[in-house]
Amino acid sequence: MSALQVIELFAGYRPDGAPVVERLPVNVLEDDSCQLVKSPCFVQGIASGDVIKLNTKDQSFELVRRSGNLCIRVIAKQDISEIAQDLAPIIEKLGGQHDFENERMLVFSIHVSCGFAKIEETLKDHVGDETESAWFYGNVYDPKDGQTPLNWWNDILAPQ
Repeated sequence: MSALQVIELFAGYRPDGAPVVERLPVNVLEDDSCQLVKSPCFVQGIASGDVIKLNTKDQSFELVRRSGNLCIRVIAKQDISEIAQDLAPIIEKLGGQHDFENERMLVFSIHVSCGFAKIEETLKDHVGDETESAWFYGNVYDPKDGQTPLNWWNDILAPQ
């Protein structure tokens, strides 16, 4: 049986050098690992449903198992509520979930089996220069360089 708790994970440093710590809801599993309930706004490399082992000393984590969900982040220079109203129902129809929203940021989780092309086409229809917004994946590229694909989805998408 799991219990819902909130954990804190180190997400990086602000431009002024202050640490950024993100609070995330998790289900604590019998072996004390944690399953994310929502995708994070700032912590790189993980998404909703992933299982992690938390190091409480430095708020770091070790990835135990991927859920197959992609973490998608949308940011905007202006109020993002109109984009959210348009995009959230479409993402949900594709099987995704709307994890977070504030005035300038949205976070979604959607299973990789939906297809990168379909997800990216949907995002390009609603996010871009016209709405002064941008989107990016939170768990597709190596956090060290931001460019190297992690390729964790290859096993999930491989024919059985």
